[in-house]
Amino acid sequence: MSTENEGKSEGTQVPPAPSAPPVPVESPSAASQASAPDAGAPTTPLPAAPPQAPEHVPAGAAGATGAPEGAWPPPSTPPAAPAPTAPVDGDWPPPTVPHASAAHESAAPQGPPAASGNDWQNPPPATPLYADAGAGTHAYGADGSGAGGAGGGSGTVWGASYQQPAPKSGRGRGGLVAAVLIAALVAGGLGGGLGYTLARNDDDSGSTTVSASTEGGAVKRDPGTVAGVAARALPSTVTIEAESSSGEGGTGTGFVFDTQGHIVTNNHVVAEAVDGGKLTATFPDGKKYNAEVVGHAKGYDVAVIKLKNAPSDLKPLTLGNSDKVAVGDSTIAIGAPFGLSNTVTTGIISAKNRPVASSDGSGSSASYMSALQTDASINPGNSGGPLLDASGNVIGINSAIQSTGGGGLGGTAQSGSIGLGFAIPINQAKNVAQQLIRTGEPVYAKIGASVSLQEGSGGAKITDTAEGGSSAVESGGPADRAGLKPGDVITKLDDMVIDSGPTLIGEIWTHQPGDKVTITYERGGKTHTVDLTLGSRKGDS
Repeated sequence: MSTENEGKSEGTQVPPAPSAPPVPVESPSAASQASAPDAGAPTTPLPAAPPQAPEHVPAGAAGATGAPEGAWPPPSTPPAAPAPTAPVDGDWPPPTVPHASAAHESAAPQGPPAASGNDWQNPPPATPLYADAGAGTHAYGADGSGAGGAGGGSGTVWGASYQQPAPKSGRGRGGLVAAVLIAALVAGGLGGGLGYTLARNDDDSGSTTVSASTEGGAVKRDPGTVAGVAARALPSTVTIEAESSSGEGGTGTGFVFDTQGHIVTNNHVVAEAVDGGKLTATFPDGKKYNAEVVGHAKGYDVAVIKLKNAPSDLKPLTLGNSDKVAVGDSTIAIGAPFGLSNTVTTGIISAKNRPVASSDGSGSSASYMSALQTDASINPGNSGGPLLDASGNVIGINSAIQSTGGGGLGGTAQSGSIGLGFAIPINQAKNVAQQLIRTGEPVYAKIGASVSLQEGSGGAKITDTAEGGSSAVESGGPADRAGLKPGDVITKLDDMVIDSGPTLIGEIWTHQPGDKVTITYERGGKTHTVDLTLGSRKGDS
């Protein structure tokens, strides 16, 4: 039930009749004649008038307030319903019937005393039921100050006149009250349900969202996507922590090479732990293993470590063919840049056979490579990690970067990537790793001649003397047998252009001892070509 008709003008629909309806009159002239309720009256059928109900109200009742005939009580004039003219049962009216204020009682004419047993002749003032703070100008059943047929209320009340119903037993009244309450609850529930539905279906926020459907199971990623490649490769990569006996060390990356627990990485990653240091490898799932160095090659910048108590479910990464890589091919790099393990970055092959010379940080030796260049983001900590092709095959070992701050991954400078990263071709790294596993020491291909390491000389010039003052051309070596002499400038090895000594060394180390190569050189302004068979050198001394 609501209070929407309080304080409104005549003709506004009134609420349903309470359990004890009032006894209003239309006007003094019509007090003796009962009429049917008007269109604005409650639609609930009214009970029959009891025998005790008065047939009329004295004409003086209307004059108490001076209200016009049939008018609704104005807001400024608090009316009161006429009092009953005969005594009723001791329990009438029910406790929920509201009473008029004391002001209403003082304005009503007094009637004969009420019969004994009537418990509602002088009730205390009460606030009208359902009235809000600004209403209170009327009540459903405000009684007068007296009882009996001569008593009367002041002013006009709800709608057209109708007869007062006969009092019902407590059981009957309870049923009506219960019906009213149930109707109110049903209406409230219906209104609440409709309000929720309308609010949900008529959202005026102006925002529309679309949710992805999860039907059909989890999202399936194609094996050729970066996410697919990363999902397969990450479980076979490790973050390596190397610490020297003095406590110095760093972090790098490696990948599973075989099921025996061998991990391939860079030499400069494990260099600190070679002589009595500590070495650990941690997988993406958090499992951490102690490891030991099996072998390392400073010139190649390749090392192999082995896990202690290696798990039996290791999955080696598949090795690709770096000779078949083309410029523009997609690349995926995995590593721990600046210690951020299991980082995946992407790029392309920017160039092939890029001559790169780097150091392990000790300054005592340098490594040379004919590298794969990539713009995949590579930073300190990526060293030793795999460079993958779009199918997830390893095509290189991330090893060095060019940086505006100077230094590479093997150097002491900690500069970031500017998109110039270099990886050791996997064909070369594979041969070196297998050699280290077999013998524990590297084997290098050689021509048996010392060359200048100065860049920009237009080729690899054979020096006059070797380090320590010995002959620059090794007696009986490959270069000697091919007729090369000090001062010759080597410009090509097979079809590869040689522009400096480091480029020649890096290109020779892509081959195996015993391979036959064609050397193009200049002497006295003339170009010559000669074939030779590469020799070998063991160890890093």
